[in-house]
Amino acid sequence: MIRTVRAVAVVGAMALAAVGCGTDKVDEPAAAGDKITGTVTVFAAASLTETFTELGKQFEAAHPGVKVVYSFGASSALAEQIKQGAPVDVFASAAPKNMQQVVDAGEVTAKPVTFVRNRLEIAVPAGNPGHITGLADFGKTEPKIALCAEQVPCGAAAKTVFEAAGVTPQPDTRESDVKAVLTKVTLGEVDAALVYRTDVQAAGTKVEGIDFPESSKAVNDYPVAPLAKAPNAAAAAAFVEFIGSDQARAVFTKAGFDNP
Repeated sequence: MIRTVRAVAVVGAMALAAVGCGTDKVDEPAAAGDKITGTVTVFAAASLTETFTELGKQFEAAHPGVKVVYSFGASSALAEQIKQGAPVDVFASAAPKNMQQVVDAGEVTAKPVTFVRNRLEIAVPAGNPGHITGLADFGKTEPKIALCAEQVPCGAAAKTVFEAAGVTPQPDTRESDVKAVLTKVTLGEVDAALVYRTDVQAAGTKVEGIDFPESSKAVNDYPVAPLAKAPNAAAAAAFVEFIGSDQARAVFTKAGFDNP
């Protein structure tokens, strides 16, 4: 059974575990055909919550004895925690920038691989009570608007599309990750938000999506890589390979992601 934990909650515990096991040898990658076992810890962008949770179950089914533990959150926060020494096996980011920060810190030895792409979509509560028609409404003071913080990938993408559209947004709130923004919409606390189109699809009938042409100006590449200090290097390599498989591709496509 997959255990999903929020990144902020697990870092302290992980750090203590790392100190306690500081002299332990990091697992070596398995040879071809070797059975993998143990826990594989994955830090992944919040927008991957649904797809990675499903894929984790499939990965566990294919590798009895392996348990996948996730921490989902803003890619910028996850990258910082990895740089600070959190014992993580795999990092999947919603933007190359945050992955590059981890690479530059020497935390990645294998070249990151882009496995999906995503783009923004306007999300409104069911029935569109704010009568939102397009990106221009984000520049008005009347609608209540939610956006991601600019330092996280969905916020950086939003900044790009607003600049492309010539719109100065008037957000009422900025949230730490895309799922927090989506929650504002599903609860009816805002009239509109910018989230990934995969998040709109995952929300089902709770929200409605509105496409806008400028979304093509800020398509996010999602890279994944095993980490250099992975406690379970063999499982990390196998998990990254699985994420690039046809089986995983079917899950991503169904969720609304684009192929790289």
